[in-house]
Amino acid sequence: MNKSILIIEDDKSLNNGIALSLNSYQCEQAYSISQARTLSDSQIDLIILDINLPDGNGLDFCREIRKTSRVPIIFLTANDMELDIVAGLESGADDYITKPFSLAVLRARVNAVLRRNDNSDNVFVQNEFEFDFDKMIFSVSGTSVELSKTEQKLLRLFINNIGITLTRDTLIDRIWDRAEFVDENALSVTVRRLREKLTNVPIKTIYGIGYMWEKK
Repeated sequence: MNKSILIIEDDKSLNNGIALSLNSYQCEQAYSISQARTLSDSQIDLIILDINLPDGNGLDFCREIRKTSRVPIIFLTANDMELDIVAGLESGADDYITKPFSLAVLRARVNAVLRRNDNSDNVFVQNEFEFDFDKMIFSVSGTSVELSKTEQKLLRLFINNIGITLTRDTLIDRIWDRAEFVDENALSVTVRRLREKLTNVPIKTIYGIGYMWEKK
């Protein structure tokens, strides 16, 4: 399946130029933060994000995204001071490109970030845990563990958001189809089963809010 890139840039001609340059990918285009939010439910593999947008600041939007997602983000902005670059990377971006820029360089940076993401996202190793999401092989201390599709989805969300509190509503929306009837205890049951199967798994209950995979 072709990778999907969301371009958030209010200069329409520049936005169109970037989309044309990245025509080997499926490009979604937004010209404001509010418009980008309407596309947030789509399967986006990378975001190209301007900082100075008509309805908000790209830095704030990047931090908002990082609360629930590890989707790669590249800032593309005229803010070229060293402090600007540091602020962009510290907000959670994977790369920072200043205007004016070369489309060839942008393509190379996009390809590099997507390669890094492909290599790191599908296999997770931490202490006694080893999870291969492509092959659906999960083990604890070398012992194989069978996980249901729902448990795999939940585990993937935790791994992609280590150290970030995920609300119950966010987890339910991401795991179950909105057309499905979901019992209010379904999430609690799935978390409990995951904890039972993955001994000592660092899933912490954030009472009244949701859950978090703790950093170790």
